[in-house]
Amino acid sequence: MQSKVQEVEYNGKPKEECGVFGIYSNDVTDVAERTYYSLYALQHRGQESCGIAVNDEGIINYYRDVGLVPDVFTHERLEKLGEGNMAIGHVRYSKKGNITRSNAEPLVVRHIKGPMAISHNGCLINGHKLKKEFELEGGIFHGTNDAEVIAYTITAQRLLTGSIEKAVEQAMYKMQGAYSLLVMSPSKLIAARDPMGFRPLCMGQTKDNCIVFASESCALDILGAVFLRDLEPGEIVIVSHKGIESNKTHCGNKGSLCLFEYLYFARPDSIINGISVHKARFNIGRILAKEHPANADVVIGVPDSGIDAALGYAKESGIQYDVGFIKNRYVTRSFIKPTQNQRDDAVRIKFNAIKPIVSGKSVVIIDDSIVRGTSSRRIVKLIREAGAREVHMRISAPPFIDLCYFGTDIDSRKNLIAYKMSNDEITKHIGADSLGFLSVKGINSIGEEHGCGFCDGCFTGVYPIEVPDELHKDKFEHKIHQEMQIKF
Repeated sequence: MQSKVQEVEYNGKPKEECGVFGIYSNDVTDVAERTYYSLYALQHRGQESCGIAVNDEGIINYYRDVGLVPDVFTHERLEKLGEGNMAIGHVRYSKKGNITRSNAEPLVVRHIKGPMAISHNGCLINGHKLKKEFELEGGIFHGTNDAEVIAYTITAQRLLTGSIEKAVEQAMYKMQGAYSLLVMSPSKLIAARDPMGFRPLCMGQTKDNCIVFASESCALDILGAVFLRDLEPGEIVIVSHKGIESNKTHCGNKGSLCLFEYLYFARPDSIINGISVHKARFNIGRILAKEHPANADVVIGVPDSGIDAALGYAKESGIQYDVGFIKNRYVTRSFIKPTQNQRDDAVRIKFNAIKPIVSGKSVVIIDDSIVRGTSSRRIVKLIREAGAREVHMRISAPPFIDLCYFGTDIDSRKNLIAYKMSNDEITKHIGADSLGFLSVKGINSIGEEHGCGFCDGCFTGVYPIEVPDELHKDKFEHKIHQEMQIKF
């Protein structure tokens, strides 16, 4: 049966915010089924395509397609994947680009040194440069994501080194940017995290001694696995019949985890870099209440990632918290829709206000961010239409004023409302009575107890690593914006 393909017009390099999972066992063989359940737990990280690759004594069987995990992997499809002692899986969404089966992962390649499967989360800032080098040497690319670039980079090093883990180690010297990576060879499962640790990756162990890796700890919980630890930035972990080995050649940086993991991407029941996502959002809400108090009757949160911060805001402010929105659970996340029209349609059917909670009251709405402003304007309107007397919008993130080069969907600063409007202008645009953003200092404080470093480049324009000049498409605009010194 031919796979469905949806073509979306786009400009620029596609980048993914995805979820990865891997499992290794010396005993059990139902690795495909376990990967399926774990991808279910990571479905929020990618809703456009998914895939599973199973290793059965060196033979890698795989399937990937456009669609949600339960739609792509029917019972019959899982049975066809067969049994094995290793598997990796992937859920993906494209922020711009073709939503096609060719861009789905895991990517499986056949090579003179043996087959290899790859799942990754992140974005290479030098991916275009590496791709061009391989194409000039005769390389042929079938998709538009970074997985093929990573595969070429590793296989090129595989010809020069004595092992697949050495090839991964050497490839990491050439790859720049964000990547949490799973590589499956005929006999080994390798997990690697980029030297800055932009994207999360953790390791766990099941009761029957399977070693598992995942983007978030919630994918371990669904298997009843024990969380062992997060991989360090730059760490390579190799699992084989010899046991578990760790290569820390690329380690040493404090790390620059994407703050949006805590603000939006991760599930609240996950623990990332030792920090509970729920607790981080709750504490952010408390800080927000101190920075931007409001004289109001009720605090409500925008589901889902605004709820925890709303609870924190209510706790700190003493204002009553209540449920103000009902969310349609059959609508996918509007922020990660690839076109503006699709985002608009999703917002219109995503939420409904509970009128008795807000009618006649002064309401504080807590949301995780304002990016384009479309959702915020609609949300404020919903609360107004439900009878609210006043609407005070509070955002548990700083203003989103710059591009992300490491995997979050922003193709131009022109699409960022905080880049082109002042705080007063945004307030008027979204129809609120007041608006307050969390400070950069406030958002970074969530890692103080744990010694974590974060990437806040989308809020500050300052990045943990140097971004190639060719990626600064709006450089002149950025200079003007800095000269304006807009403050919130």
